Amino acid sequence: MLKVLFVCLGNICRSPLAEGIFASLVEQKKLNCKISCDSAGTGDWHIGETADPRMIKTASEHGINLTHKARQIKKSDFHDFDYVLVMDRSVMEDLKKNFIPANPKSSILYMREYDDTKMSMDVPDPWYGGEDGFEVVFQLLDKSVNNFLEFLILKHKIEIC
Repeated sequence: MLKVLFVCLGNICRSPLAEGIFASLVEQKKLNCKISCDSAGTGDWHIGETADPRMIKTASEHGINLTHKARQIKKSDFHDFDYVLVMDRSVMEDLKKNFIPANPKSSILYMREYDDTKMSMDVPDPWYGGEDGFEVVFQLLDKSVNNFLEFLILKHKIEIC
């Protein structure tokens, strides 16, 4: 089974949304027996909490149900997951400094590498902004996650279960 991990700062906004979108697409495409996903954060402030209510609302408006409970990333994740998708440069720096072990198995990539219209590698953190920031993040992640799943299907020749 191909395993994908989405990572942001606190695991209550961007990464659980990416996980929710990805899981929904995997289910729609009937690939559940071939691909799994999870999300995590570099910080430990929100461990055990659900996603930010504003992100839950935004996701719900698009038919995505966010049920993930926040967790902190651990070094073993870089051996347990095939792909680690990072939301921004500060998260990547933190991963490199504190979490990525020597010789990780995972491919560690920016989520927006799969956004064909990207002007930045960063998915902006909506936590400090208004409601509209959550919709902006949804649109960015929806595009990037869809493109990433298509990349996986082609690269790994994944077929319906």
